[in-house]
Amino acid sequence: MKIEFAVIGTNVITDKFLEAAKTVEDFHLKGVYSRSKEKALAYAQKHGAELVFDDLDELAACDEIAAVYIASPNSFHAPQSIQMLKAKKHVLCEKPIASNSKELTKMKETALENNVVLLEALRSEFSPGFAAIKENLYKLGTVRRVSFQYCQYSSRYDKFKQGIIENAFNPEFSNGALMDIGVYCIHPMVALFGKPDTVISSSLKLSNGVDGAGTILLEYEGMQGELLYSKITNSNVPSQIQGENGSMVIQEIQNPEVVTIYYKNGETEKLDIPKVDNNMFYETEALIRLIKEKEFDHAYLKNSLMEIALMDEVRKQQEIVFPADSI
Repeated sequence: MKIEFAVIGTNVITDKFLEAAKTVEDFHLKGVYSRSKEKALAYAQKHGAELVFDDLDELAACDEIAAVYIASPNSFHAPQSIQMLKAKKHVLCEKPIASNSKELTKMKETALENNVVLLEALRSEFSPGFAAIKENLYKLGTVRRVSFQYCQYSSRYDKFKQGIIENAFNPEFSNGALMDIGVYCIHPMVALFGKPDTVISSSLKLSNGVDGAGTILLEYEGMQGELLYSKITNSNVPSQIQGENGSMVIQEIQNPEVVTIYYKNGETEKLDIPKVDNNMFYETEALIRLIKEKEFDHAYLKNSLMEIALMDEVRKQQEIVFPADSI
C-alpha cells in the first residue's frame, strides 16, 4: 500500500529527503507546499508531484494526502505538525522536532488523540550503524565514559560575519548550534543511556546572542558523558564510548557508518555496517512501518522527549530563550 506524502519546505534538506524517500517501496510524493505558489509549482514539477499548495489549511483538508514531511524552520515545526496531526495526517518532522518540551508534549498528545504517527527525522537513529552500536555495546563491559562530538563549520557563518543573519543563526526561528548541531550528539546519548542525573553546560555566544558552539557534561550513575558541538569550527576527532573491556570509536556520530571496537587485550573489531549514500532512507522506512503497524505511542517519541528536555535544561542554564518559549 502506497503512502501518499506531501512535503512542507522546498529546500536542500527536502531535496535530500526525497532523493532517499523515493527509493522506499511504499513512498509516493503526491503534493508540495510552499508559501509561494510559483515555488510550489516549480518544485512539484522537479520531483513529479501532482498537487501544489500555498495554503496550509488546504493541505490539511486534502484527503489525498496521508502523511507530511516537514522541513520548515525549527520554530514552525510544532504549529505545522499539530495542524497536520489534527487533520489526521502522519507527520515526519525534521530535527529538532520542537522548540521545547511543552510543544513536543502537545504534539504527542495530538498524535495519540488522532491515531496518527508523529516521528522525528533524526536520521542517524534509524541507520544500520546506530543499530550496530546498540547491538555491540555489551562487548565494552561496564561503560564509564561517553564522548560524542559534531563540529561543522557552517557556510552561513561567513555571511553572519558580514552582517547577514540567515535563519541558521537566528534565534527567532529557534536556531543555533545546540538545536541544529548539538541535537546529533544529544539524541544518541539519551537513546543509548537514558536521562542523565546531572547536566552542566557552557555555550559560546555570538554577537546577536545565538550560540555558535557548546559543551555539555553529563553525569549518570557510574558513567560520565561529554558532548561537544559547533557551527563555527570543524573537528576531525571521532566520537567514542569507553567501557572497562574496550572502547568503541565512532567516526561520525551523525552518520555512524565506520565503527571500530578496540579491546583492552589489543584486539580490534570493525563492525560490519553497510555504507549508504543517503541515510534518510531509514527514517522514511521507519515512519511507513509505524503507520502500517499502527504504532502511535512508539519508543522513538520517548527518545525525542528526553532529547528536547535535555536541550531545555541547557538553554535554561545558558539563558538561551526563543519566542516559542512564551507561547
